[in-house]
Amino acid sequence: MRSVLSVSLSEEIAAQLEQYAKATGRNKSDIVKESISLYLWEERFRKSRRNLGLKAKQAGLVTEADVLKKAR
Repeated sequence: MRSVLSVSLSEEIAAQLEQYAKATGRNKSDIVKESISLYLWEERFRKSRRNLGLKAKQAGLVTEADVLKKAR
């Protein structure tokens, strides 16, 4: 199932997107889909990193040396 999304872009961003699409031979829709997918992946990664950082601090793992000591 697909969902259609309408997005309003500034003239500058729309022009940059158009130029990039022409330069790469791709369509704008695919570029936007890939960009959103990458953004969402990065957000999940940042969230996981924050959560792991908090858990590490709670476990007393603050530096790389702490991690190495714990691994031994």
